[in-house]
Amino acid sequence: MLGAMTLLGLASLGAAHAQGVIKIGEINSYKAQPAFLEPYKKGMELAVEEINASGGINGKKVELIVRDDNANPGDAVRAAEELVSREKVDVLTGSFLSHIGLALTDFAKQKKFFFLAAEPLTDKIVWQNGNHYTFRLRASTYMQVAMLVPDAAAMKKKRWAIVYPNYEYGQSAAASFKKLLKEAQPDVEFVAEQAPPLGKVDAGSVVQALADAKPDAIFNVLFGADLSKFVREGNTRGLFQSREVVSLLTGEPEYLDPLKDETPNGWVVTGYPWYGIQTPEHKAFFLAYHGKYKDYPRLGSVVGYSAIMSLAEGMKKAKSTDTEKMIAAFRGLKVTTPFGPVVYRPEDHQSTMGAYVGRTKNDGGKGVMVDYRYMDGTKFQPSAAEVKKLRAAE
Repeated sequence: MLGAMTLLGLASLGAAHAQGVIKIGEINSYKAQPAFLEPYKKGMELAVEEINASGGINGKKVELIVRDDNANPGDAVRAAEELVSREKVDVLTGSFLSHIGLALTDFAKQKKFFFLAAEPLTDKIVWQNGNHYTFRLRASTYMQVAMLVPDAAAMKKKRWAIVYPNYEYGQSAAASFKKLLKEAQPDVEFVAEQAPPLGKVDAGSVVQALADAKPDAIFNVLFGADLSKFVREGNTRGLFQSREVVSLLTGEPEYLDPLKDETPNGWVVTGYPWYGIQTPEHKAFFLAYHGKYKDYPRLGSVVGYSAIMSLAEGMKKAKSTDTEKMIAAFRGLKVTTPFGPVVYRPEDHQSTMGAYVGRTKNDGGKGVMVDYRYMDGTKFQPSAAEVKKLRAAE
């Protein structure tokens, strides 16, 4: 009898402990995309540490429960199901690859569960497939392409070639670039298009096909190992000589650092020049991150940190983790990030986080960004009326 009472006491103690914790379920392609997601995870862990050190959220500590999706949408949905039903998480966040972000967006809708998409860039997450339960932090594909197009149009190059990974993110980036550049420069021609499978680029044949088309300029959407192979072959075969290149994401340290002495000069890119951002918000973040990890942050670090801080602000404003209260709190929510304040727009649940645009430079065998400026995300988003048409399915 005494043993039973002791067990009962322990069980109630465990229940009381569980009630004092906010569980954040996070799903991502850690094994498939380590360059971005290892720093991302560190950014999340730094945010959790800071939140808990300051007393938690609404008097409760935060616990992060992480799952790997194996870069597979089905595995991501199964992980989400397990986190919600077995781990009893309060909210879901994460995803890197766009098609996985879309799968989790649909899961959130079906299960009526709050989901903050941290990194996947496809516009469909907040537009065509956008729903009541899903918000997104990172500047979208459309936004980042729109930040690059003014520089592309100013080059006054008529014949463009495009190369992109053949999945949701690459397809949407290419489509946005063609549409926006055509609007800015009606006489533009797209003379070649190469769409290798993600992670399986045959760089030699891709570079040769682009060179054969004799473009005046190239728009590149490849990243990670695909980018490194493309740059190496392009340098070897002289593809970039006397040609302008506009390249999405290439200025992010995750993808620029590995290029080392192969870094091409003068590409117009979006990225993260962590070594030159002097704002108070970024300085505080940099010092905390470097102090904890003895390393410099990557863009993933900023995204992971900002995602957790966004959830914390939402929970504080909602005074709850209840899904409907969180949704109400996130509409118009203002969050301080290492890039400064951002707002989650009520009309499409997209944050106003911007990006840095500049040019690449091979600085003594190391790739850096120069002549960069921060592009405020609020200036590169469609109006509420346009969003209403884009989210017509909702």
